[in-house]
Amino acid sequence: MAKEKGGNDAKDQEDAKASKNPENGDRKDLKRLRKLIKGARVAMLTTIAPDGTLRSRPMATLKAPFEGDVWFFTRATAPKTDEIRDNDHVNVSFSDGDDNRYLSISGTASLVRDKERLEQLWSGRLKNWFPDGKKDPDLALLRVRVDRADYWDAKTAAMVHLGGLVKSSLGGDPTVANRKTDNPAGPAGSTSGAGAQG
Repeated sequence: MAKEKGGNDAKDQEDAKASKNPENGDRKDLKRLRKLIKGARVAMLTTIAPDGTLRSRPMATLKAPFEGDVWFFTRATAPKTDEIRDNDHVNVSFSDGDDNRYLSISGTASLVRDKERLEQLWSGRLKNWFPDGKKDPDLALLRVRVDRADYWDAKTAAMVHLGGLVKSSLGGDPTVANRKTDNPAGPAGSTSGAGAQG
């Protein structure tokens, strides 16, 4: 995922100029996150139980274009929805060992009862989990608003933070700089143990 060296000097100068524009950082990070999520069939959703323990479960991913929120189908009465009402902070992780693709998204979750959005996101493969289909009165959507995203960069053996995805809580510009977390075991001075999750 690192940019290759060499080639067109004018193009490199144009890219460098564009990378200083905060809006370009947003688009670049959003595009990278889309690419990391694309094709994933299952994600692990982690919630916080009332006693503070972490609870994870697999969730079928939807074939919806990623625009900053991650969407799942759920039952409105499922235990995870109670956990989210009590504490809306969640983590969604994706992994694909064949492609060396590992992604961790932190965000806030909410239950959404929107029939139009439900129609738009429904897929026939979801009937495995929801046999009554779109007409199931307990069927709801779970939206995760992305606060932070980190992925494993296999080339540098380090976690990379996608910083241009979220506006500052103070209403300022988004953080655009991607940064690698420390990894002493990694090459070129990057520092966080192999397989470390940040």
